[in-house]
Amino acid sequence: MRLARILAPRLTASAHCDLPCGVYDPAQARIEAESVKMICEKYQANTDPEFRTRAILIKEQRADLVKHHLWVLWTDYFKPPHFEKYPHLHQLFNEATKLAGAAGAKGGTDPAKADELLQKIDEISKIFWETKQA
Repeated sequence: MRLARILAPRLTASAHCDLPCGVYDPAQARIEAESVKMICEKYQANTDPEFRTRAILIKEQRADLVKHHLWVLWTDYFKPPHFEKYPHLHQLFNEATKLAGAAGAKGGTDPAKADELLQKIDEISKIFWETKQA
């Protein structure tokens, strides 16, 4: 009994994110998505097979980074009150990560898919900055 009392926390802290704010930013996902779009454009403009192979490899890596940065925001930054205020936020993240994945920019070379991804990231970014103001 005495040991449990000694080990019991004396203070309770709470925060809306895992670390002090400032470590989360949708700009990270956007930068990688812009890279994906630029690679798609360069791929379309070049017929060299070696260049195209390298472009696809790099594009797929960048698309994975987009998904990573989106997932971090989705799972670590945004909390239940955000999802209550913005009920479409889960769907928005789902659509964005799908656009970054095999069904979208990662799986193809169409710059239009990358544009769609950038639009979704912009929508997430708008909500993100609204929550930061609150």
